[in-house]
Amino acid sequence: MDTPAVDARFSTPGDPVCAPDWLALREPADAAARASGLVETLVETLRGDPIGVVRDLGCGSGSMGRWLRPLLPTGTWYLHDRDPVLLEIAARNGGVPVRGDLAALDSLEGTDLVTCSALLDLLTAPEVDRLADLCVSAGAAALFTLSVTGGATLDPVDPLDAAFAAAFDAHQRRGDLLGPDGGAYAAEAFRARGARVETAESPWLLTAGPLLEEWLRGWLAAACDHDPGLSAQAGPYLGRRLADPDLRAVVPHLDLLAR
Repeated sequence: MDTPAVDARFSTPGDPVCAPDWLALREPADAAARASGLVETLVETLRGDPIGVVRDLGCGSGSMGRWLRPLLPTGTWYLHDRDPVLLEIAARNGGVPVRGDLAALDSLEGTDLVTCSALLDLLTAPEVDRLADLCVSAGAAALFTLSVTGGATLDPVDPLDAAFAAAFDAHQRRGDLLGPDGGAYAAEAFRARGARVETAESPWLLTAGPLLEEWLRGWLAAACDHDPGLSAQAGPYLGRRLADPDLRAVVPHLDLLAR
């Protein structure tokens, strides 16, 4: 049997811009994982009042809005992303598209809620500090979901799991990126600025199927990008894993609400 290639088909290690196919594939798992209890807490604090302006940062194809809008009363959504293709897809469900990098955002005045999904791990500490400053100075609540926290596990266990997991987590921290530390760092950044912060775990629970396969391919590709010495073992490892119909994976994430 040929050794399968480990390349991710819908994403490129290190590229923050995701392909629409990858975002569509992961959307149901994202929706199932997000901590809806934090939204319930936010709704309770509103006491029936609508949220006027919401800004969805790094909105991608708009999955956060599709999940969140039915759960709380909102007014105008602004969809922020650098990718025009993704913005066009997101805007099909309503909202005002705003093309640009997060670094270009210099004010959140007039914003009631800032939200994002799977973004904090792609930011640096100064970028998170700046985002916390903007939210707190504007009096905007923040709901940040699905920040990867590292330490993904697979069942059944394979002797190479730990090596690939460590290399992937190190890849997420490449350069100055916070990677798996992004959610916890953001929580402390908001607390340091006087915000009330609640967090909740929001793990992906994956079973054998297209999403698990694509996640595994991307996980291995990033691990090998960080540690090329693992490349020779990645193909046989992937083959063993894909041949197991009972394969499961837990991919830890963290959700955060700051008010």
